Amino acid sequence: MSDLTKQHTDLDTADLEWIHALVSDWQLLADLSFADLVLWVPLASCRTGAGAARPERTPSEVDSWVAVAQIRPTTGPTAYPDDLVGVVAGRGRRGLVDVAWREGRICREGDPEWGSGIPVREEAIPVRRGRRILGIIQRSTNLSSARTPSRLELTYLQSASDLAKMISDGRFPFPGQEPNLARSPRVGDGLLRVDRDGRVLYASPNAQSAYRRLGLATDLVGTHLGDTTARLNTAPVDDSLAVVTGGRAARETEIEANGAIVQLRAIPLIVDGHRTGAIVLLRDVTELRWRDRELLTKDATIREIHHRVKNNLQTVAALLRLQARRLRVPEGREALEEAVRRVGSIAIVHETLSHTPDELIDFDDIADRVMAMAGEVSAAETQVRPKRIGGFGVLPAVIATPLAMVLAELLQNALEHGLTDQAGLLEVVISRTEKRLNVLVADSGKGLPPDFDVESAASLGLQIVRTLIVGELGGVLDLRPRDGGGTEVMLDIPLDQGPRTPPRG
Repeated sequence: MSDLTKQHTDLDTADLEWIHALVSDWQLLADLSFADLVLWVPLASCRTGAGAARPERTPSEVDSWVAVAQIRPTTGPTAYPDDLVGVVAGRGRRGLVDVAWREGRICREGDPEWGSGIPVREEAIPVRRGRRILGIIQRSTNLSSARTPSRLELTYLQSASDLAKMISDGRFPFPGQEPNLARSPRVGDGLLRVDRDGRVLYASPNAQSAYRRLGLATDLVGTHLGDTTARLNTAPVDDSLAVVTGGRAARETEIEANGAIVQLRAIPLIVDGHRTGAIVLLRDVTELRWRDRELLTKDATIREIHHRVKNNLQTVAALLRLQARRLRVPEGREALEEAVRRVGSIAIVHETLSHTPDELIDFDDIADRVMAMAGEVSAAETQVRPKRIGGFGVLPAVIATPLAMVLAELLQNALEHGLTDQAGLLEVVISRTEKRLNVLVADSGKGLPPDFDVESAASLGLQIVRTLIVGELGGVLDLRPRDGGGTEVMLDIPLDQGPRTPPRG
């Protein structure tokens, strides 16, 4: 929609935001109307240069319309099976749209149209923002299954008529009150119609059932919704409960009673400048909330596990460090110190995971800590400190844990075996795309032996790196001489880490 409006219309940023807010919530109008909605916006008659002012257009000067949005009802059959978005219609092709634009009022036709083989009742609703009309909503109702309307359908249609009048008056959508579209109640979930005093005029069967689950034994119709809900509710109460159940503001809240949880959303109805009442949509979200709570409990448990793993790894590292101090054999002491470093790099990842609600980690902080740890361990051999260029960004734990170990091994190897001088260069250069992570570890040390082969390297550290990068992460490991002297290690890691078949052999 944004592309269409920017390319073909004269709407400014504020107009476009208003249109977006309307379209994000107009499923409500479609369902209440049992009708398709198509938003027509005047087509720009000419394009001005970049940054130039666009001339104001009076209603009589509209030559063509472009359909920028369309939605179908979930409560009835569609009148337009085909997608109309992007269609351009000249003046006269959408008669009611032209009239509604020119006269600035809601227009309805008398007899249904039969152009597509089915009877369709057409209406046109101006979309007003302030004093300006931004476009016209064409409301098309498929009458092929028309029958004597029930009380529910009559309430829906009356509510739709009030909502359409609010759109025409510029009172809907409510600025800054966009609902959570993925979780807000819909018309079919349950609907209450309340008067301006908050008394229930109508309750749909689903709405009545939801209050039954909350513990209400009587009918809702005729009761004061705020008082009834307050008596049932056992959850912590704030002002939103009275505001929503009274229909005084466009707000959402939840109530809990009798083991059930119901979400409420109020849509105040303001017709001709007077608040006539409200629509209250409601939805039983008991199962969703219990699932959310279970997930929170599981997340807390997982974080606690990571915390304990980190503590245990630190204990193991402390024991290995203590044992290394007691050894008099240099080779044995060095091996234990390397084990301490490897355990420490894994502990850093688990410590970070213990503070995050999911298995995603900002790896830049971990990389910096691993680099600092490597520099401290090798402080006696060289004064070189690793430098990071670029950012790793957020990585899943399945990549972060082996990558932390790999980074620690490569840095330690460069500091202990490559950089023999007190000065030199050691850089970690990161570049990232949507699907790949590339890491270059470069040093200015003595370089690789002439006959070096990573496949047959005897170094335990390089064997660990190759196993983690190639075997576990499915990446590519490349060691090569650096221009100007030293060594470059290139890691190419795929970021879409799905289930992987373990390597054979």
